[in-house]
Amino acid sequence: MASGPNSNATPAQAKICVYCGSSPGKNPAYLKAAQELGRLMAENNIALVYGGGTVGLMGEVAKTIVSIKGPDAVHGIIPEALVKWERDATYSSTKDANGYHVPEEQIYGRTTVVKDMHTRKQMMAREVIEGGPGSGFIALPGGYGTMEELLETATWNQLGIHSKGVCLLNVNGFYNGLTDWIRTAVDEGFVKAGNADILVTAADAEGALKALREYKVSDARYGLDWGNE
Repeated sequence: MASGPNSNATPAQAKICVYCGSSPGKNPAYLKAAQELGRLMAENNIALVYGGGTVGLMGEVAKTIVSIKGPDAVHGIIPEALVKWERDATYSSTKDANGYHVPEEQIYGRTTVVKDMHTRKQMMAREVIEGGPGSGFIALPGGYGTMEELLETATWNQLGIHSKGVCLLNVNGFYNGLTDWIRTAVDEGFVKAGNADILVTAADAEGALKALREYKVSDARYGLDWGNE
């Protein structure tokens, strides 16, 4: 967003939405990558927007950042129906103003409980879109939910709804199958060649942050007018 006529205005803080599993996965490399991403985000003053869970990779990224930068650096957004699944034992001890159970803020950051998945995704995307330079979306390994959110975000980029970077943190080759599919989709005429790099890749956390900072918007995107979408 434009900062206005004052060229000395402080730029908005960078915000990254991290999509990832509510499981740690079987390979210790996944948890290590989540911790490293959280550490580097905190050290670079990048705020986290995520799905609000306290378990698995998502919980690890959140608590790593909070341990370094404090609770204001993290905003978790979770649908009411998922609270019972994506939480650890500490989740039941605190309630917000609406009576929803939320995790301990001093460990996992601020949490907003919403009614449905659509509201969750819209709120997460809006925070990133309004963030400063280097803002974007990163996908660590995960399951169906991670993949659904990742591809929807990439589709929104292709349709011109946002212009933020979308990066696969391809730990241990986890996303090789997806990158192979993208190449096949281009070869078979289902994805424009210019849009193949809407999803960029990085092998480690440092590379993922760099990829978002240097992200280039594809000239092949659809020039659609979404108004205030």
